[in-house]
Amino acid sequence: MSRLEYPIMVEPLPKEEGGGFLATAPDLPGCMSDGATPEEAVANIQDAIITWIEAARDLGHAVPKPSRRAVS
Repeated sequence: MSRLEYPIMVEPLPKEEGGGFLATAPDLPGCMSDGATPEEAVANIQDAIITWIEAARDLGHAVPKPSRRAVS
């Protein structure tokens, strides 16, 4: 499967919640992952995006195209 370039958001998690970083793909509802570093969170969200797309297709759901908006 080719990787599609979905915008992602990375934000720090509070220490009370274990710390680290949360990465989300706003174009794909519920698609998120985390990591100890921002780089790890980005690598993990790439895997989560692929899994999200595969699950949506298996269920016969439409897969949204990546948006063109800039997300930070």
